[in-house]
Amino acid sequence: MNRPARSDARANRAGILDAARTALAADRHASVDVIARTAGLSRRTLYGHFADRDALIHELISAGAQRFNAVAASVADADARIALARLAARLWQEAAHVQVTAALALDDAHVEHTAAALAPLRGAVAELVRRGQEDGTLRTDLTAPALARLIEEIARAVVSRADAAGTDAANIAVRTVLSIAGLSWREADALLAAHPDIAVAPATHAVAEATTAAQPPDGTGPVA
Repeated sequence: MNRPARSDARANRAGILDAARTALAADRHASVDVIARTAGLSRRTLYGHFADRDALIHELISAGAQRFNAVAASVADADARIALARLAARLWQEAAHVQVTAALALDDAHVEHTAAALAPLRGAVAELVRRGQEDGTLRTDLTAPALARLIEEIARAVVSRADAAGTDAANIAVRTVLSIAGLSWREADALLAAHPDIAVAPATHAVAEATTAAQPPDGTGPVA
């Protein structure tokens, strides 16, 4: 007898999450009232599923994090440089699909929840950095934890500032991560040319300038 009620509750919850994505895409500060109206539900019904607006946003972030963590688990290249490039490209594609959630996840108000939700992804990046430093393919002037954190922070900046719809967005994201990891833009060119399955467009003059600007004069890697 209770099955239809539970089914309706699940449908309502899913509808609220979809409505939240729509409302927040139009206005990142959309209120609970706006989200409820977008879902075609009352505010009271919404509060029956989520304690408050933060709880709703955390649910969105957790759902997006599951997708990002799944991407990290799918990258299995032995070469840490290739794995890092592939991971950056695939994560950018996911971020483009869930751009609203990605933007919310980068908000300082939700940083602790985001960090916990993305623990598997962060662990994967740390492991890639450790492997790359051990075999000499990634920069070693920083400790592995410091380099992994720097890659994370730079990726965060790129996601928050780049236009996901831009034709060079994924290119910039991947090349910036490789640059921070210690590759010159010429090395990044060669790596990506040898692995077209990573699906990053050829570098443009603007992209080359953007990645080179982060490197010291010898081109060995970015200034920390």
